[in-house]
Amino acid sequence: MASRPASANFLAPIIAETLLDRLTMVTRAFPRMLLIGAHDQTLADHLRATGSDLTIIEASPRLAAAVGALVVEADAVDLPLASFDLIVWPGGLDSVNDVPGALVRLRALLAPDGLLLGAFVGDGSLPRLRRAVMTDGVRPIARLHPQIDLAAMGNLLQRVGFTLAVVDVEALTVRYGDSFALVRDLRAAGLSSRLALAPPPLTREEAARIAASFAAQADSDGRIAESFRIVHFSGWAPHPDQPQPARRGSGTASLAAALKPSI
Repeated sequence: MASRPASANFLAPIIAETLLDRLTMVTRAFPRMLLIGAHDQTLADHLRATGSDLTIIEASPRLAAAVGALVVEADAVDLPLASFDLIVWPGGLDSVNDVPGALVRLRALLAPDGLLLGAFVGDGSLPRLRRAVMTDGVRPIARLHPQIDLAAMGNLLQRVGFTLAVVDVEALTVRYGDSFALVRDLRAAGLSSRLALAPPPLTREEAARIAASFAAQADSDGRIAESFRIVHFSGWAPHPDQPQPARRGSGTASLAAALKPSI
């Protein structure tokens, strides 16, 4: 369980640290790397420190100018095919307009045996806030963008041609004093609604009802524990030297025999 850090965009360093930990478990080198998003300088600095060629893309012109990134939307990347050995995407896949299309583009950008490694806030996150915005007296309007679940992400990676796909989830709990602090964090982390048609603003009465409903879910100390489910994913561009699954029906051991109790 984590207390809310002083920095509003608290998810960026948490995700960056986890991705770097996972990257250290990969023994091969990646000469050409693409980083999608410039929200954590430590992640960019670490990738640069490997001595590899690093390209950064960022949708925000302000952030792009600060780190020397290309101004590009993640689902509209137009770079040479097979030009990267590693693509790191530390958050944001769940908010693009065309998730399958974005993964198809990234698959095309990877050289054979290239790795895609990323994370995003997934399905099941923010249950208390979602419950609060559905309280009586608040217009039933979508105010948070849809979330991708674990099974859907695994299927997407396989459908667009990634091999050795791995998807898992890490639960993170952050405790808040009120709903306004949570909303500030969500906006800073880019997790507020990105729907094409922005919902109408809350009235003062609706905001008060949501705040009261959120506060009613507090623990005995008056703070509300909100949950974030961080979905981590990875997949490789196909290569002949990669491990291959056994051909269906090629097994020699009997499942019935394995399950038979020993005497």
